[in-house]
Amino acid sequence: MSILQQIKSPEDIKKLPLEELNPLADEIRELIIERVSLNGGHLASNLGAVELTLALHRVFDSPQDRIVWDVGHQCYAHKLITGRKDEFHTIRKPGGISGFPKRTESPHDAFGTGHSSTSISAALGMMEAMRKTGNTGEVVAVIGDGAMTAGLAFEGLNHAGHLKKKLIVVLNDNDMSISPNVGALSGYLNRIMTGALYNKFKKETKQLLEGIPGVGESMLRVAQRAEDTFKGFFAPGMLFEELGFEYMGPVDGHRLEALIETFERVKKFDWPTLVHVITKKGRGYEPAERNPSLFHGIGPFDIETGLVAGKKEAPSYSRVFGNALTELARADERIVAITAAMAEGTGLDEFARALPRRFYDVGIAEPHAVTFAAGLAAGGLKPVVAIYSSFLQRGYDQIIHDVCLQQLPVVFVLDRAGIVGEDGPTHHGVFDLSYLRHIPNLTIMAPRHENELQHMLKTAVELNGPAAIRFPRGKAMGVPMDEEMHALPLGKAEILMEGNEVAIFAIGNSANHALKAGERLAAEGLRPTVVDARFVKPLDLNTLRSVAERTPRILTVEENAVQGGFGSAVLESLAWMGLSGLTVRNLGIPDGFVPAGYQSELLADIGLDAEGIARAARDLAVQVR
Repeated sequence: MSILQQIKSPEDIKKLPLEELNPLADEIRELIIERVSLNGGHLASNLGAVELTLALHRVFDSPQDRIVWDVGHQCYAHKLITGRKDEFHTIRKPGGISGFPKRTESPHDAFGTGHSSTSISAALGMMEAMRKTGNTGEVVAVIGDGAMTAGLAFEGLNHAGHLKKKLIVVLNDNDMSISPNVGALSGYLNRIMTGALYNKFKKETKQLLEGIPGVGESMLRVAQRAEDTFKGFFAPGMLFEELGFEYMGPVDGHRLEALIETFERVKKFDWPTLVHVITKKGRGYEPAERNPSLFHGIGPFDIETGLVAGKKEAPSYSRVFGNALTELARADERIVAITAAMAEGTGLDEFARALPRRFYDVGIAEPHAVTFAAGLAAGGLKPVVAIYSSFLQRGYDQIIHDVCLQQLPVVFVLDRAGIVGEDGPTHHGVFDLSYLRHIPNLTIMAPRHENELQHMLKTAVELNGPAAIRFPRGKAMGVPMDEEMHALPLGKAEILMEGNEVAIFAIGNSANHALKAGERLAAEGLRPTVVDARFVKPLDLNTLRSVAERTPRILTVEENAVQGGFGSAVLESLAWMGLSGLTVRNLGIPDGFVPAGYQSELLADIGLDAEGIARAARDLAVQVR
């Protein structure tokens, strides 16, 4: 029997001889690689955090001790050793276990995550709640170096340092490597600076110096500067110590003995502590080590070659956007591009290579990205901010106050809008139309296909004001592309099919499903009008009025929450125009969070595929008859 087969809970990790932990880590990596190659998922970061996970569960007592994983990109090993090994084959599949920590899935998942940089704030809240309620236990926040670029992480650090109460933060730094010499030195420094004798001596020395009248305070400052200089020279901990944390490390994140020894010592501390752990993304799988960015979040792939399975007949929407923006920027030197740690994911990697001086990756800092863009626009540039739909939610206040209130020409490009797929409710981009539509001065568009996308991008950069374009995850439609981009008439819809019994108004990718539904209905003898609205704001009121007057049965379709979305805009406009005798039904995301699953299956379940739209249109026509 393999070692992993013996692990039913974290208690079994504590019972293993120390020499069996490294073979267990190898088995865990093999299983993660095998399953992600079939299901897709986050591979590189999970492979890098295996020893860290084992060490945490060896030292701490989950679930009484709370381990809060930031984002969740490194939680697969955690899931395997906390009772979900037999379900691991279902990860990220419909009805299966989540690819992220999920509180309803296991008591060992202390906090649900999916967006980054929340762990420190959440862990601090848990620690305070335990103190208030009299519960005992430790709280450990595990956060990656990328997530530490977000302001929220530093807000949590600042508050924890201010409270001066016990909290353990583990910084999983997977963007550095430790050479043997530096590793040996850091291990030596770590043993000294985490030792009980060292910390006891430091505290007693501080108390002694503070008690010397007149000169003790100045001597203390000299001693602290000397210590900071010494430690800062060898280990990058001065920033965290200034925030009120005891800094420990760096520790080699693949040496289990060093990790376990460090956590056992830190567990005895009674003040905020940050443990700096160095890991390697993709550890144990050479293709992922060589290209960790590709294997960060990946679809099914061939283990032997590392090649992604399947062929893409058409480019992705992200790639079409990136190419179009690069072409526009070559013709207009005022155009600059901004991303929040997702250059490849948003299709801006080509722009970065072609025009590196006009490309900005601000890290996981969406609010800063928005206000930074506002500053660029105020200085005469044309910034284009490419951020996933669900991540732009983090910059909501900045969109309102810093961009739209001042009518600055910032273009927001919302990738992964609508149903995203296996990453589940934290990643579905189904709220953007609702949280953007009511903001004054903002133009909102959604293309039906990639050719329309490039023209919308041209339209947006030529507007003298803020604009947003949303498009779905995945490959585009494969339609022919016009050689030259041109601006679209602002707020002008396109009628795709003329009919007289029912009208279907759709936006973005939903217009493709609506057109297929219209063709099915026409084959049945029920010929509808199908309209690609193209613009959510401003709506084409002239087309809406003319269609409603001759076809008073209207169905709206969108991959967005029904509340406050495109359909709501249609209803509000019809009411404002004072049209009567209408029957309107809105199709969209119902009032709930959409689970993980395959895009096509989720759309069918919700009723937003061609068959679902056709069924709703038939029902509407029959009801009116």
